[in-house]
Amino acid sequence: MDQERTARLAARCVEAFQRRFDPGATFDGLTAARAPGRVNLIGEHTDYNDGFVFPMAIDREVVMVGRRRADDTVRLYSVDYDQESVFELSRVEPDLGARWSDYVWGVVQVLQEAGFRLGGFEAAIAGDVPRGAGLSSSAALEVSVLTLLDALFDLGLDLVQKARYGQRAENQFVGVACGIMDQFVSAAGKAGHGLFLDCRSLDYQHVPLHLEDARVLVIDTRKSRELADSAYNARRQECQEGAAFFARRIPEVRALRDVTPEAFAAYEAELPEPVRRRCRHVVTECQRVLDGVKALAAGDLEAFGRLMNASHASLRDDYEVSCRELDLVVEIASGVEGVYGARMTGAGFGGCAVALVHKECVEAVRQAVCRRYPGETGLTPEVYEFTAAEGAGIIDLAGA
Repeated sequence: MDQERTARLAARCVEAFQRRFDPGATFDGLTAARAPGRVNLIGEHTDYNDGFVFPMAIDREVVMVGRRRADDTVRLYSVDYDQESVFELSRVEPDLGARWSDYVWGVVQVLQEAGFRLGGFEAAIAGDVPRGAGLSSSAALEVSVLTLLDALFDLGLDLVQKARYGQRAENQFVGVACGIMDQFVSAAGKAGHGLFLDCRSLDYQHVPLHLEDARVLVIDTRKSRELADSAYNARRQECQEGAAFFARRIPEVRALRDVTPEAFAAYEAELPEPVRRRCRHVVTECQRVLDGVKALAAGDLEAFGRLMNASHASLRDDYEVSCRELDLVVEIASGVEGVYGARMTGAGFGGCAVALVHKECVEAVRQAVCRRYPGETGLTPEVYEFTAAEGAGIIDLAGA
């Protein structure tokens, strides 16, 4: 992780905690937790199909600083929104005036339903994961809450529990039917590595990225998307229809990850549209993840880049979750010499694209996007350079 960046966020939280809750609070009496956002390098819309994904945690994160209270009240303050939210453990419900707090009370409710005994607490929250860009600021918040509460109340949570409880909070209390990838990589990421995750078994492997001569760029289209209001849930339903179709013909199929490319080719003519195209994306994307992990492990950036390009075409044409703005930034980036590959990343319908770029060509990509994209969209893009960061953990405030 970027220790200076983390230290700045932690300092903002401590200052806010002292200002809002207790001017006399000291480092010794406070606990600080952090959790990163993520960018998915390849493997989009495969996670909720029990498939494979290959994200990396990024060096942008959410930090929480807090302490226990003697009662059952939870008091939260968001530095970024300059809002406070308060609720009782016995009456956990949405704060309609502070919707960012949904992710916190959702985690609290999930933990209580799972039988964990919590007490009241107060915490200040700050982050620098771009919101609404598909970089999992919500998962970073959920996992930071879980990491803080684990420390404050000695819950004994492991990585898998953090990921599962974070996902459950988003599914049940925020209303987004996300898979487990975002929360898992936020909890389990490793600096310098991508995370190859089997979303069914939750077996995972840290894969060295070998990016000595390359960089990961994320291009934010600045076209906002509201995931809960998008076609995300419709795509998930279409995948379930496809899995049921194959299960009637191949008994061992439980989800689309079980459908081989050969089996898909044998039966695809019987599938109705658009289910056929949705299934084709998932089946081919799972194979692209497996091939991509092998390519990066071997240091073959060109091969990985070709797989990124194929992934974007599939997401655009078969899964139909891209948009004009995403297609444009991918087109612009792909036209710059030194770009190995580019694709939309995240749920789609806006948000970000990710590109793997030779280190000497980063500025050329930035200039090309900023020169052409605003004139064709009326939007001003952001171009970020990210490194693979550590997953969630506790911050030593004295050393931050």
